[in-house]
Amino acid sequence: MNEKVILVTGGARGMGAAHARLLVAEGARVVITDILRTEGEALAAQLGMSAIYVCQDVTQPEEWAKAVASAEYSFGALHGLVNNAGVASMAPIEQFPLDQWNKTLAVNLTGVFLGMQAALPAIRRAGGGSIVNISSVEGLRGSAGLHAYVASKFGVRGITKSAALEAAASGVRINSIHPGFIATPMTEGFDSSVFPIPMGRAGWPHEVSQAVLFLLSDASSYLTGSEIVIDGGLTAAVPHKWPAPENIF
Repeated sequence: MNEKVILVTGGARGMGAAHARLLVAEGARVVITDILRTEGEALAAQLGMSAIYVCQDVTQPEEWAKAVASAEYSFGALHGLVNNAGVASMAPIEQFPLDQWNKTLAVNLTGVFLGMQAALPAIRRAGGGSIVNISSVEGLRGSAGLHAYVASKFGVRGITKSAALEAAASGVRINSIHPGFIATPMTEGFDSSVFPIPMGRAGWPHEVSQAVLFLLSDASSYLTGSEIVIDGGLTAAVPHKWPAPENIF
Protein backbone atom coordinates (compact mmCIF):
# COMPACT_ATOMS: atom_id res chain seq x y z
CA MET A 1 0.00 0.00 0.00
CA ASN A 2 3.04 2.31 0.04
CA GLU A 3 2.18 5.71 -1.43
CA LYS A 4 -1.33 4.64 -2.49
CA VAL A 5 -4.05 7.19 -1.80
CA ILE A 6 -7.35 5.77 -0.56
CA LEU A 7 -10.65 7.51 0.19
CA VAL A 8 -12.72 5.86 2.95
CA THR A 9 -16.32 6.98 3.46
CA GLY A 10 -17.94 6.65 6.86
CA GLY A 11 -14.40 6.63 8.14
CA ALA A 12 -14.81 8.46 11.44
CA ARG A 13 -15.69 5.43 13.56
CA GLY A 14 -16.51 1.74 13.49
CA MET A 15 -15.33 -0.30 10.53
CA GLY A 16 -14.38 2.80 8.54
CA ALA A 17 -12.01 3.99 11.24
CA ALA A 18 -10.47 0.51 11.45
CA HIS A 19 -9.93 0.54 7.68
CA ALA A 20 -8.27 3.95 7.84
CA ARG A 21 -5.93 2.93 10.68
CA LEU A 22 -4.80 -0.26 8.98
CA LEU A 23 -4.28 1.41 5.61
CA VAL A 24 -2.10 4.13 7.16
CA ALA A 25 -0.17 1.50 9.11
CA GLU A 26 0.49 -0.29 5.80
CA GLY A 27 1.87 2.84 4.15
CA ALA A 28 -1.17 4.36 2.45
CA ARG A 29 -2.37 7.93 2.61
CA VAL A 30 -6.03 8.14 3.51
CA VAL A 31 -8.83 10.61 3.01
CA ILE A 32 -11.36 10.03 5.78
CA THR A 33 -14.83 11.29 4.95
CA ASP A 34 -17.88 11.34 7.21
CA ILE A 35 -20.65 13.63 8.43
CA LEU A 36 -19.25 13.17 11.96
CA ARG A 37 -16.86 16.10 11.98
CA THR A 38 -15.53 15.86 15.53
CA GLU A 39 -14.74 12.15 15.32
CA GLY A 40 -13.32 12.47 11.80
CA GLU A 41 -11.01 15.34 12.66
CA ALA A 42 -9.81 13.54 15.80
CA LEU A 43 -8.99 10.36 13.88
CA ALA A 44 -7.13 12.26 11.17
CA ALA A 45 -5.11 14.05 13.84
CA GLN A 46 -4.22 10.71 15.43
CA LEU A 47 -3.03 9.33 12.10
CA GLY A 48 -0.82 12.31 11.38
CA MET A 49 0.42 13.53 8.01
CA SER A 50 -0.81 10.40 6.23
CA ALA A 51 -4.49 11.26 6.70
CA ILE A 52 -6.89 14.13 6.19
CA TYR A 53 -10.55 14.52 7.08
CA VAL A 54 -13.20 15.84 4.68
CA CYS A 55 -16.77 16.42 5.85
CA GLN A 56 -18.96 14.61 3.31
CA ASP A 57 -22.58 13.60 2.83
CA VAL A 58 -22.31 10.68 0.41
CA THR A 59 -25.78 11.35 -1.01
CA GLN A 60 -24.67 14.66 -2.55
CA PRO A 61 -22.78 14.61 -5.89
CA GLU A 62 -21.09 17.95 -5.25
CA GLU A 63 -19.65 16.64 -1.99
CA TRP A 64 -18.24 13.64 -3.82
CA ALA A 65 -16.53 16.00 -6.25
CA LYS A 66 -15.08 17.90 -3.29
CA ALA A 67 -13.80 14.74 -1.60
CA VAL A 68 -12.09 13.43 -4.74
CA ALA A 69 -10.58 16.84 -5.44
CA SER A 70 -9.27 16.98 -1.85
CA ALA A 71 -7.53 13.62 -2.34
CA GLU A 72 -5.82 14.75 -5.53
CA TYR A 73 -4.92 18.17 -4.13
CA SER A 74 -3.57 16.89 -0.80
CA PHE A 75 -1.84 13.70 -1.95
CA GLY A 76 -1.48 14.07 -5.71
CA ALA A 77 -3.70 11.20 -6.86
CA LEU A 78 -6.47 8.78 -5.94
CA HIS A 79 -5.79 5.05 -6.24
CA GLY A 80 -8.68 3.52 -4.34
CA LEU A 81 -12.08 4.00 -2.76
CA VAL A 82 -13.78 2.20 0.12
CA ASN A 83 -17.54 2.79 -0.02
CA ASN A 84 -18.12 2.10 3.66
CA ALA A 85 -20.71 4.68 4.80
CA GLY A 86 -23.99 3.10 5.82
CA VAL A 87 -27.12 3.43 7.96
CA ALA A 88 -29.82 1.00 9.06
CA SER A 89 -33.31 1.10 10.57
CA MET A 90 -35.74 -1.64 11.53
CA ALA A 91 -39.53 -1.95 11.40
CA PRO A 92 -42.16 -4.41 10.11
CA ILE A 93 -42.68 -3.87 6.39
CA GLU A 94 -46.25 -2.62 6.82
CA GLN A 95 -45.07 0.05 9.26
CA PHE A 96 -41.72 0.84 7.63
CA PRO A 97 -41.50 4.66 7.32
CA LEU A 98 -41.00 5.91 3.77
CA ASP A 99 -38.53 8.54 4.91
CA GLN A 100 -36.34 5.85 6.50
CA TRP A 101 -36.59 3.74 3.36
CA ASN A 102 -35.48 6.68 1.22
CA LYS A 103 -32.67 7.70 3.58
CA THR A 104 -31.26 4.16 3.79
CA LEU A 105 -31.21 3.66 0.04
CA ALA A 106 -29.79 7.17 -0.47
CA VAL A 107 -26.82 6.54 1.82
CA ASN A 108 -26.19 2.84 1.30
CA LEU A 109 -26.87 2.46 -2.42
CA THR A 110 -27.01 5.85 -4.11
CA GLY A 111 -23.91 6.84 -2.13
CA VAL A 112 -22.02 3.86 -3.57
CA PHE A 113 -23.23 4.71 -7.08
CA LEU A 114 -22.19 8.35 -6.76
CA GLY A 115 -18.86 7.32 -5.25
CA MET A 116 -17.96 5.11 -8.18
CA GLN A 117 -19.04 7.82 -10.63
CA ALA A 118 -16.82 10.38 -8.91
CA ALA A 119 -13.81 8.19 -8.18
CA LEU A 120 -13.41 6.23 -11.40
CA PRO A 121 -12.00 9.10 -13.52
CA ALA A 122 -9.50 9.98 -10.81
CA ILE A 123 -8.41 6.37 -10.32
CA ARG A 124 -7.92 6.03 -14.07
CA ARG A 125 -5.82 9.22 -14.06
CA ALA A 126 -3.63 7.56 -11.44
CA GLY A 127 -3.06 4.58 -13.72
CA GLY A 128 -5.66 2.23 -12.26
CA GLY A 129 -6.58 0.92 -8.85
CA SER A 130 -9.34 -0.64 -6.81
CA ILE A 131 -12.79 0.12 -5.41
CA VAL A 132 -14.17 -1.83 -2.45
CA ASN A 133 -17.91 -1.65 -1.78
CA ILE A 134 -19.02 -2.71 1.68
CA SER A 135 -22.22 -4.70 1.34
CA SER A 136 -23.36 -7.15 4.04
CA VAL A 137 -24.59 -10.66 4.64
CA GLU A 138 -27.94 -8.89 4.25
CA GLY A 139 -26.89 -8.50 0.63
CA LEU A 140 -26.93 -12.30 0.41
CA ARG A 141 -29.91 -13.25 2.60
CA GLY A 142 -33.12 -11.68 3.84
CA SER A 143 -33.45 -10.30 7.38
CA ALA A 144 -36.87 -9.57 8.89
CA GLY A 145 -37.39 -5.92 9.73
CA LEU A 146 -34.31 -4.67 7.88
CA HIS A 147 -36.15 -4.18 4.59
CA ALA A 148 -34.44 -1.02 3.36
CA TYR A 149 -31.03 -2.21 4.53
CA VAL A 150 -31.47 -5.57 2.78
CA ALA A 151 -32.64 -3.89 -0.43
CA SER A 152 -29.71 -1.48 -0.38
CA LYS A 153 -27.09 -4.15 0.31
CA PHE A 154 -28.43 -6.46 -2.41
CA GLY A 155 -28.19 -3.41 -4.68
CA VAL A 156 -24.57 -2.80 -3.68
CA ARG A 157 -23.78 -6.42 -4.49
CA GLY A 158 -25.33 -6.06 -7.94
CA ILE A 159 -23.92 -2.69 -8.95
CA THR A 160 -20.46 -3.89 -7.89
CA LYS A 161 -20.64 -6.56 -10.57
CA SER A 162 -22.04 -4.36 -13.34
CA ALA A 163 -19.50 -1.61 -12.62
CA ALA A 164 -16.66 -4.15 -12.47
CA LEU A 165 -17.49 -5.27 -16.00
CA GLU A 166 -17.15 -1.72 -17.31
CA ALA A 167 -14.07 -0.74 -15.31
CA ALA A 168 -11.89 -3.78 -15.90
CA ALA A 169 -10.56 -2.68 -19.28
CA SER A 170 -9.25 0.59 -17.80
CA GLY A 171 -7.36 -1.09 -14.98
CA VAL A 172 -9.83 -0.54 -12.16
CA ARG A 173 -11.01 -3.51 -10.10
CA ILE A 174 -14.31 -3.38 -8.15
CA ASN A 175 -15.25 -5.94 -5.50
CA SER A 176 -17.66 -6.24 -2.59
CA ILE A 177 -17.22 -7.33 1.01
CA HIS A 178 -20.09 -8.87 2.96
CA PRO A 179 -19.58 -8.61 6.73
CA GLY A 180 -21.77 -10.49 9.16
CA PHE A 181 -22.33 -9.41 12.75
CA ILE A 182 -19.45 -7.01 13.45
CA ALA A 183 -19.03 -5.22 16.78
CA THR A 184 -19.52 -1.56 15.79
CA PRO A 185 -21.68 1.36 16.96
CA MET A 186 -24.34 0.22 14.44
CA THR A 187 -24.73 -3.17 16.17
CA GLU A 188 -24.18 -2.21 19.81
CA GLY A 189 -27.92 -2.55 20.57
CA PHE A 190 -27.95 -6.19 19.46
CA ASP A 191 -26.83 -9.33 21.31
CA SER A 192 -24.63 -11.41 19.02
CA SER A 193 -25.62 -14.58 20.88
CA VAL A 194 -29.07 -14.54 19.26
CA PHE A 195 -27.43 -15.16 15.87
CA PRO A 196 -26.35 -18.73 14.98
CA ILE A 197 -22.72 -17.84 14.31
CA PRO A 198 -20.68 -21.05 14.07
CA MET A 199 -17.57 -19.34 15.42
CA GLY A 200 -19.59 -18.28 18.46
CA ARG A 201 -18.77 -14.58 18.53
CA ALA A 202 -19.15 -11.26 16.79
CA GLY A 203 -16.48 -10.17 14.37
CA TRP A 204 -14.15 -7.26 15.01
CA PRO A 205 -13.76 -4.31 12.63
CA HIS A 206 -10.07 -5.03 12.04
CA GLU A 207 -10.99 -8.48 10.73
CA VAL A 208 -12.96 -6.82 7.94
CA SER A 209 -10.16 -4.32 7.40
CA GLN A 210 -7.77 -7.12 6.48
CA ALA A 211 -10.01 -8.00 3.53
CA VAL A 212 -10.26 -4.33 2.55
CA LEU A 213 -6.47 -4.12 2.58
CA PHE A 214 -6.19 -7.23 0.41
CA LEU A 215 -8.66 -5.97 -2.19
CA LEU A 216 -7.00 -2.55 -2.40
CA SER A 217 -3.54 -4.05 -2.74
CA ASP A 218 -1.84 -5.58 -5.75
CA ALA A 219 -2.08 -8.96 -3.99
CA SER A 220 -5.66 -9.18 -5.32
CA SER A 221 -4.70 -8.22 -8.87
CA TYR A 222 -6.92 -10.85 -10.55
CA LEU A 223 -10.07 -10.23 -8.49
CA THR A 224 -12.88 -8.10 -9.84
CA GLY A 225 -16.64 -8.44 -9.55
CA SER A 226 -16.02 -10.81 -6.64
CA GLU A 227 -17.52 -11.15 -3.16
CA ILE A 228 -15.71 -11.80 0.10
CA VAL A 229 -17.95 -12.94 2.96
CA ILE A 230 -16.67 -12.29 6.50
CA ASP A 231 -19.30 -13.65 8.86
CA GLY A 232 -17.85 -16.37 11.09
CA GLY A 233 -19.75 -18.96 9.07
CA LEU A 234 -23.18 -17.36 9.60
CA THR A 235 -24.36 -17.78 6.01
CA ALA A 236 -22.67 -21.14 5.43
CA ALA A 237 -25.44 -23.27 6.90
CA VAL A 238 -28.86 -24.53 5.87
CA PRO A 239 -30.72 -23.98 9.18
CA HIS A 240 -31.98 -27.13 10.87
CA LYS A 241 -32.02 -28.68 14.31
CA TRP A 242 -28.99 -30.70 15.40
CA PRO A 243 -28.49 -33.48 16.23
CA ALA A 244 -30.64 -34.69 13.35
CA PRO A 245 -33.41 -37.23 14.08
CA GLU A 246 -32.05 -40.77 14.04
CA ASN A 247 -34.29 -41.84 11.17
CA ILE A 248 -33.24 -39.07 8.78
CA PHE A 249 -30.39 -41.13 7.31
